[in-house]
Parts: sequence; C-alpha cells; structure tokens
Amino acid sequence: MGNTYTQLYIHFVFAVKYRASLIDETWGERLRQYITSIVQKQEHKLIAINNMPDHLHLFVGLNPNQAISDLIRVVKSDSSEWINREGLTRSKFQWQQGYGAFSHSRSQVEKVVHYIASQQEHHRKKTFLDEYQQILKDFNIEFDERYIFKLPE
Repeated sequence: MGNTYTQLYIHFVFAVKYRASLIDETWGERLRQYITSIVQKQEHKLIAINNMPDHLHLFVGLNPNQAISDLIRVVKSDSSEWINREGLTRSKFQWQQGYGAFSHSRSQVEKVVHYIASQQEHHRKKTFLDEYQQILKDFNIEFDERYIFKLPE
C-alpha cells in the first residue's frame, strides 16, 4: 500500500471465560511474551501488555492491513491453545466471547501505557467489571450490564 500513512493506537481488553481467575502469576509473564510474539507475527506494534488473573490489557499500534476482529481472533485462539497445550490450568482454558477495543490519540499513549502497567495497583481498589464498565462509560459506549462478560448461569 504505497503512500498509505496511519497511526492507529488501540487498547484491547478481554476476559477469561466467566471472568474466572485462571491466569496464575507463575506463568503470566510467559503468556504476555507469547501474546507479544503473536501480535508481532501479525505485523502490529505491541506497545503495552499486562494481565490480571481474570483479564488482559493489550495496547497495539495497529497495522491497517488486518481488521481488529481478525487480530483479536488470532490472539485469543492461539493463546488459549498454547495455555491448554502447556497444561497451565487444571481445566480447559477459554477466553470470554467478545472484547473491548478503544482507540487513542498519540498524545494519550503514555497515559495508556502507565494505566496498563499499573493494573495490579489499580485492582486493589476496583474490580475488573467496575473497571470495564467505567472504560465503556468514558468512551460513551452504550451497554447492557446483563451482557458484560457474563458469568455462568
């Protein structure tokens, strides 16, 4: 794509199925490294990544040659397959259906990087569900609370 210039910063948020706390700190770093390699193989620029036991934040400089939904499909399917192949959880690991994708301007990059790096501190005060709903509100995204990362019925 000659003469195509883009600057697309996307903050992704997605949860473990049923918001289960399955990502253990003993292998969280390996997961982040694995997802970093997936993002890079898809020719995007990984800016920041962090996880909590029940969810993950990913901040990417997006390559416009791949749709957001395709990137997240690859990240989630390849990483869950890796987690299961490595036997890192007692039961089958799955990511929750859906994700959040939020665009940011260049002037916000440092702030988003700090926010993602500070997840452990941040979640001493706020649950993931509260955090996610606040992000949706901050971006003026309408949502139905009944469908935000559903718990098992």
